[in-house]
Amino acid sequence: MMEKPQIAIIISTYNAVEWLKKTLWGYTKQSFTDFELIIADDGSDYRTKALINSLSSLFKRPIVHVWHEDNGFQKSVILNKALLVCKADYILMSDGDCIPEKDFVLTHIKYRKPNYFLSGGYFKLPMVVSQAITREDIDSQKCFDINWLKSQGLKRSLKNKKLSAKGIQSNFLNMITPTKASWNGHNASGWKSDILAINGFDERMQYGGQDRELGERLKNKGVQSKQIRYCAICVHLDHARGYVKEEMLNNNARIRKETRIMKKTYTDYGIVKK
Repeated sequence: MMEKPQIAIIISTYNAVEWLKKTLWGYTKQSFTDFELIIADDGSDYRTKALINSLSSLFKRPIVHVWHEDNGFQKSVILNKALLVCKADYILMSDGDCIPEKDFVLTHIKYRKPNYFLSGGYFKLPMVVSQAITREDIDSQKCFDINWLKSQGLKRSLKNKKLSAKGIQSNFLNMITPTKASWNGHNASGWKSDILAINGFDERMQYGGQDRELGERLKNKGVQSKQIRYCAICVHLDHARGYVKEEMLNNNARIRKETRIMKKTYTDYGIVKK
């Protein structure tokens, strides 16, 4: 029997096989390999399962596929189910449209410490660049090189510093960024015991801030946050968001407001139901 992995990586997905494939290729190139991969699948069809089966042997441990039937946007529900199957004590969450740089997992391991969660960011790519990235570009890490990305159609921007900053410069940018160190579903990590203590994600919440609300309850519980958005790098592949509805956003905003005002540390609508 294998020893418990040092970290569990939960990747959420829904019917985005080509993007998930590129994401998983990114995890085959990680410098730190003592992890378990859990795919939190919000009701994808057979193609996602087939992809997972085809790539599972590339990893130290077989990929775990946590799936439920498609019943609308239920990301919070499937993430809670995925949390329960993690064997590791420490959990990193990202999405199936975010390709991780080779030191992505190692950076989360390096900065983790008790009573903290880590807040990473992402670098958004336009559709033309997202489609251009091949497995060779991921293997060679070209897809994180600003000059190569520009050659594929990326426009100049101050945000490009997210990829070009390294070492001392990235640590400095982490310190001075005005962006709050929040729980970001595409790039955040924390202790499983802390997440279970607040009862996981609020399953009433659909698209729009359900990850931030979890982080707000962690902070209300006394868990501190650390900014690593300039040193834990993943590139975000572009996609449409046809599932987003105004009522989802309004409902989530109401729940988040309640969490902040009442300083809630627990949801009655999470993993454990009343």
